[in-house]
Amino acid sequence: MEFYVIFLAFVLSILFHIIVQNFFLKKKYFDDFNHRTSHKTVATRSGGISIFSSLFLLSILYYFLKIELFDYSLFIPLGILFTIGVYDDLYQADFKIKFLMQLIVAKILIDQGFTISSLYGFLGIYEIPWIFSQLITAITFVIIVNAYNFIDGIDGLAISETVKNLCFFQYILLPNDPFYNLSLILIFICIPFYFFNFKKRRKVFLGDAGSLFLGGVNLIFLFHILNPNVVLSNINHVNKILLPLGVVSYPLVDLIRVVIIRLKKRKSLFTADQNHIHHWLISKNFSHLNATCLIVGISFALLLIISFI
Repeated sequence: MEFYVIFLAFVLSILFHIIVQNFFLKKKYFDDFNHRTSHKTVATRSGGISIFSSLFLLSILYYFLKIELFDYSLFIPLGILFTIGVYDDLYQADFKIKFLMQLIVAKILIDQGFTISSLYGFLGIYEIPWIFSQLITAITFVIIVNAYNFIDGIDGLAISETVKNLCFFQYILLPNDPFYNLSLILIFICIPFYFFNFKKRRKVFLGDAGSLFLGGVNLIFLFHILNPNVVLSNINHVNKILLPLGVVSYPLVDLIRVVIIRLKKRKSLFTADQNHIHHWLISKNFSHLNATCLIVGISFALLLIISFI
């Protein structure tokens, strides 16, 4: 990919963060302070809109230039996830509606060929019957998308988990792989968010629009590398089914932990709380930056262990 493409992605991201946040501030769409929030300054949940808009505008430009950077049809499922998130950020969508729409997105991805069709010998299972493949894919999609939504609780965590994964995908995908360009573009679209997210005043958060969109992005990449026809570089010796477990290790572990705690306390699984691992670290006087670095560092180390041992 030409350098000017990723440079344009980077610049568009900066511009959209400034423009969208100023619009939110003008309309007074602030992130409310409550017992669960960890910020004490004006903040907007505009980060996800800026990231999605940057990718969308860049894709439109190259679409009309008849240059296919990646499969633009991915905007159909990702756009639905993004729209659900925007609506939730502004109007607090009912969890049943969100759940239904996520299942619809999962079905769209399945029809586009993104399925878990084999366990590659894990637990002695190889090829999965088509009906069970669809069921497993849909359940996995809903669980992991919401797991990424759950970890968006402190500055930098959700975006860092995504950037870490995108860098890993860059390493294992061949340059001629259709997802190679997408991962590189997204890395440079995500990087400017750090500046706006870690500001002391007028902070920018991903919001549900960002966490659901990025959760979908992570899952699409995982489903892609699980495709039996996709050839990976550098780690051909690794069982393919173990790679996704390494990639989603923290969101998955955190989700399981929270579900267990809520079940023990007989609370609704859909009621927000501060029982996440990152909240526990904050309670132990970790800063947001230190907690994020620790979590991402451990999950990255686990991914390296799975990849090279």
